[in-house]
Amino acid sequence: MKPPRFDYHAPSTVDEAVALLARYGGDAKVLAGGQSLMPMLNFRLTRPAALVDVNRIPALAYVREDGDAVALGAMTRQRTIEFSPVVARRLPLLHEATRWVGHLPIRSRGTIGGSIAHADPSAEYPAVLTALDGEVVAQGPRGRRTLKPRELFETYLTTRLAPDELLVEVRLPAMPAGAGYAFEEFARRHGDFAIVGIAAMVVRTGSRCTAARLASAGAGPVPLRLRAAEEILERDGLGEAAVEAAAVRAGELVDPDSDVHASAEYRRHLTQVLTVRALRRAVERSREPSGTGHPRPEPGSRTPLQ
Repeated sequence: MKPPRFDYHAPSTVDEAVALLARYGGDAKVLAGGQSLMPMLNFRLTRPAALVDVNRIPALAYVREDGDAVALGAMTRQRTIEFSPVVARRLPLLHEATRWVGHLPIRSRGTIGGSIAHADPSAEYPAVLTALDGEVVAQGPRGRRTLKPRELFETYLTTRLAPDELLVEVRLPAMPAGAGYAFEEFARRHGDFAIVGIAAMVVRTGSRCTAARLASAGAGPVPLRLRAAEEILERDGLGEAAVEAAAVRAGELVDPDSDVHASAEYRRHLTQVLTVRALRRAVERSREPSGTGHPRPEPGSRTPLQ
């Protein structure tokens, strides 16, 4: 199918883009990588009066260290993130999650801001943002504001960004040196959206877990921080019994829906199994002084879960 008619604008600055969004009063869509928007237009699932193409705003594409955080411009391509030495060194969880995103053509066009603003709960970047307790920066006619994941994500494919606001930056706290991390997901085919995914990070001092981060993807209308499961690890350590207990609690915390891909019960089961897998790998990596290894998931590694 062909998309419906729309006005097309390609601003060269953020201020111009925001002014265009305000002019159309909520009846405009932002075009970033287009990996989700273009299929929706072609199937006429959305009928905006205008597209505001932000690909010609160079100020929106960057990866830079900013003290204890890493700032990523909203138009930073996923392929850039995949090969960024700054991301590999300071945000290895984001680096690993990026390699689960679709296929090479998708990562070559897709952007971190577009993925987060699209708010698909099965996507990898919203889960990483949630696990690391990052924030996004939005700019509108009244200036800029920052939003934490709990403030940003509302429900399926819906955020609390105002119609005249543009997501301009993603900020993630740099991971502690020596932190263990893992991103695990299960999909029917390599490159498909995850049925369930788990982002994990652990920080240890000897046998103690000084900090744990767990977040789910695909197990509810928004990515979920699994705080009660984290508390088990921070209280009981990183032994196998604590890992198993945290995984059981993770399965209890999620509230997934059933759909054509999987039942709610199966998604809870996947949450538990993938949490065990992610935590085991994170704990193993946490023994390494640098904690910066980032092996690529193999396409054949998605085996049926028992």
